[in-house]
Amino acid sequence: MLELTGITKKFNGRTILNGLDLTVTDGKTLAIVGPSGVGKTTLLRIIAGLEEADAGKLTWNGKQTTPDELRKQGILGVVFQNFALFPQYTVKKNITLAPTLSGTSQQDADAKADELLAQLSLTQQADAFPATLSGGQKQRVAIARALALNPDVLLYDEPTSALDPALRDNVAAMLNQFKQSGMTQVVVTHDMDFAAAVADTVFKMPTGTED
Repeated sequence: MLELTGITKKFNGRTILNGLDLTVTDGKTLAIVGPSGVGKTTLLRIIAGLEEADAGKLTWNGKQTTPDELRKQGILGVVFQNFALFPQYTVKKNITLAPTLSGTSQQDADAKADELLAQLSLTQQADAFPATLSGGQKQRVAIARALALNPDVLLYDEPTSALDPALRDNVAAMLNQFKQSGMTQVVVTHDMDFAAAVADTVFKMPTGTED
């Protein structure tokens, strides 16, 4: 279980997060919701270790730790809002790069990538480059890349922001499939219908803060 206690963050003297507490239960999907400008993405970036909190602590299974340590241990995976794919690499290379840099053999990384490509209906795009993909395909590649590291917790930043309603429903089905397999997920979204479709618990961001 991942717990955040007393998380505080200020930018240029403005309080973005003020003593926030949050619990992420194992095997469940938590949606962090609220309109644009309430600090949702800031909170997710702190969990992921991309921003540093000014105060507060993070514990994993009762032991105080840091996002950097959780990433090093392969506990956290992140799916970015803008996908953040490497344009110079093929889809499969995007998926295998991090595991091989972390010590996984190329053979094992390729096998895992092939499995994920099949699972996410991307096998035909394995040798394609990101620029040739649709928004929905890029989203699935970003998810596959995060899953390739076998994380315990998968973090999503606005996973449906660039998708039409049909693709949004596909992503919802995918997240629910991952939940059925026991994946712990944290989803930042402004889309309340999407949150209702995927979340076991919804955390509404306090108002009066901003991204």
